[in-house]
Amino acid sequence: MKTMEEKQELDRIITMDTILFFDMDGTLIDTDYANFLSYKKAIHSVTNNGLELTYNSLNRFNRSFLKIALPNLTQVDYENIIQKKEEYYKDFLSETKLNQEIANVLLKYSNTNKTVLVTNCRKDRALMTLNHFGLTEKFDEIFYRQISDNNARINKFTNAIIKLGIPPKLIVAYEFEEIEIACAKEAGIEIINPLIV
Repeated sequence: MKTMEEKQELDRIITMDTILFFDMDGTLIDTDYANFLSYKKAIHSVTNNGLELTYNSLNRFNRSFLKIALPNLTQVDYENIIQKKEEYYKDFLSETKLNQEIANVLLKYSNTNKTVLVTNCRKDRALMTLNHFGLTEKFDEIFYRQISDNNARINKFTNAIIKLGIPPKLIVAYEFEEIEIACAKEAGIEIINPLIV
């Protein structure tokens, strides 16, 4: 729980002109276990190989880990697993957890400030997850996963800043993934995760 001084400090940092950027996976909402269970079910559905995967809370199971766990996977099976994983995600929504501290910031400032979800998540899954917690309407803008023409990931922060036409100095970002924090800094955002320990 925040002390009165911390709350006042946050109000000093977040002024009426501040635009708040929030990441979803791992920041606003912990989706790691639901994501893992979705992959596990998809792998069993597609491969029928009996592989027993163990959840590791320190590493998010993603496409890279899929290739490590199943190095001999055909491209067709790989793509089928990805598709099935997206389909099965809804079965595990109850395994997602709201980060109450970040949600409180969103709820407090969504009526007075522009709030933007900036995520690398696909649109369908992002909306499903936000709706599960009743948070979709708390955002003025939502930016989903973007891939460039050459299949490279686009810096989600730079993308949102350009599309919104706003200066980075007005932004306060909430993002917990180290690689993405570096992307936020690269985009010119200076205030990241204020008073979040």
